Amino acid sequence: MTGTPTHTLARTARHSWVVTQRDLRHWVREPWGPIFGIAFSIMLLLVFGYLFGGAIALPGGGDYLPYLLPGMFALTMLFGIETTMAAVTTDSKRGITDRFRSLPMSSVAVPLGRAGADLANSAIALAVLMVGGLFVGWRIDGGAGQALLAVGLLLWLRFAMLWLGIYLGLTFRGEGSMAAVQVLVWPIGFLSNLFVAPETMPGWLAFLAQWNPVSATAAACRELFGNPTGITDGVLADHALLLALAWPAVLVAVLVPLSARAYRGLAR
Repeated sequence: MTGTPTHTLARTARHSWVVTQRDLRHWVREPWGPIFGIAFSIMLLLVFGYLFGGAIALPGGGDYLPYLLPGMFALTMLFGIETTMAAVTTDSKRGITDRFRSLPMSSVAVPLGRAGADLANSAIALAVLMVGGLFVGWRIDGGAGQALLAVGLLLWLRFAMLWLGIYLGLTFRGEGSMAAVQVLVWPIGFLSNLFVAPETMPGWLAFLAQWNPVSATAAACRELFGNPTGITDGVLADHALLLALAWPAVLVAVLVPLSARAYRGLAR
């Protein structure tokens, strides 16, 4: 007999937690991937903050380093899609996914467990990067509640990006697909307000940058942290927080059902 919705949700949560624990143990045994990811983000921070920062002026005024840090946090939430994709693809090729599919588990439990593990890893990476930012002179000038909301927005974006990686891993399992995703992540990250203000770009490019989901999160976090926003006009000047909430919600609403469908459709 089919259980109640509450029972079904509770069972899915339990199964997802089991998968999350399994994936977290992999991170503990093989920590070099996350460590190198954090080191790469710190390297980008130093390059843009100290080599290029002195040559970049912000619309509305303000120092570049406090502007850059929230952008780097958002970029870190974008990076790693290919890592999630690779983990999902590897499990599928090794037959581990088929073993899970043979069990009486929800079709969303295994992808959700992977997302939970990767989100925990991302939270640690974000914390390390924020501490590193404090060491190089970044400061939080907003309130504690606003800062926590900013962290929540960053992890909310990361959660949505993880589902993109999961869906791609379940759908495109060829060797070339991962390289293609790695190449595409960079234009998405740079075609945004992460490093420079959209107001300094040509009109059509500024339009694309302002409507980039990553831009919305970065702009909202700058406001909440009390850092320079580099914005004097445009949609992000008035609706950054709303867009930072809405964009990941749309991505999750679309990608979770697609991922569950792709999981059910995997060939045995």
